[in-house]
Amino acid sequence: MEILPSLKSQYSRIPPLLYNPCCSIDSKRKTNFNGEANSNFHPIKGRRLVLHSSRGESGSITQPGLENMPLSVDLEPISSESQFDRVVAEAQQLEESVVILWMASWCRKCIYLKPKLEKLAADYYPRIRFYSVDVNNVPHKLVVRAGVTKMPTIQLWRDGKKQGEVIGGHKAYLVVNEVREMIENEYITI
Repeated sequence: MEILPSLKSQYSRIPPLLYNPCCSIDSKRKTNFNGEANSNFHPIKGRRLVLHSSRGESGSITQPGLENMPLSVDLEPISSESQFDRVVAEAQQLEESVVILWMASWCRKCIYLKPKLEKLAADYYPRIRFYSVDVNNVPHKLVVRAGVTKMPTIQLWRDGKKQGEVIGGHKAYLVVNEVREMIENEYITI
């Protein structure tokens, strides 16, 4: 397999830690573009996303229009009933939605799901704010008022009311897809 000179020179500017070009010669032996054996080759299955990038002034690789976009956004904790009321009222006043993760520190599925929701929060930043509530650290009255019976529960609140809910008792990526669908459906009806 021959690499076009323009591609070879383009990829030679990318530091080796960020890009490790390799291609499959046959099913038994893997080589990189330099023709050397590569024991660290792992084929990628499924679709591949190609991002056009360029070097910024600092020498790092950037993507046009995504310089200021975070990769993940920490879920802001809600620790009291008054703080919950303030968050929901503020969102209602600004005509925004909020997503709230109801979780517990001892819940394994909650712990696995939280970083994935933080990445999802970055996709909707700053349009939608994401929060987390540890049910062991707030009054039980608030948990009952929100209608939380299982954990993790992810709720979408708009106009001071619960608009949607996903109970995350299954794989995290499926829960994230359901939350994304819940958010998108809410914005279609607005």
